[in-house]
Amino acid sequence: MRIIGIDPGTGILGFGVIEIKRDNVVLLDAGVITTPAHTPLEERLEEIHNSLSDIISENQPHAMSIEKLFFNRNVTTAMSVSHARGVAMLAGQKAGLTIHEYTPLEIKMAITSYGKADKKQVQEMVRILLKLKHIPKPDDAADALAAALTHAQSMR
Repeated sequence: MRIIGIDPGTGILGFGVIEIKRDNVVLLDAGVITTPAHTPLEERLEEIHNSLSDIISENQPHAMSIEKLFFNRNVTTAMSVSHARGVAMLAGQKAGLTIHEYTPLEIKMAITSYGKADKKQVQEMVRILLKLKHIPKPDDAADALAAALTHAQSMR
């Protein structure tokens, strides 16, 4: 079973693809899709859709795990992220993936067993769970892998 995790964002969208083989979880691909600042939103969204569609086509995942939107203080940022989430979910839907959404709290609990874990703790656990020498970079890719690992754990 292959899972693509998504850490949504308009400027930087993180992705991570894992494969579950028996009881092992293997990292297949991870990285970010970046769009230039000051580019019209519709162009940024098209770039995200096209790039993510290519990544899905290359990696052939069965499921998408995406972080649910968490409204904090900056509503403008939240709206931008919601656009990126929608485009990512559309790319997954068009590719026939099952789509699963998890809150930041659910991801922290699944990865660290502690709902108030900070970013570094989550990223270190991603490194450990995937048996990597280093924490995946950039942070957005590590966060996307955490989303993918959350779905892998929810399947057990």
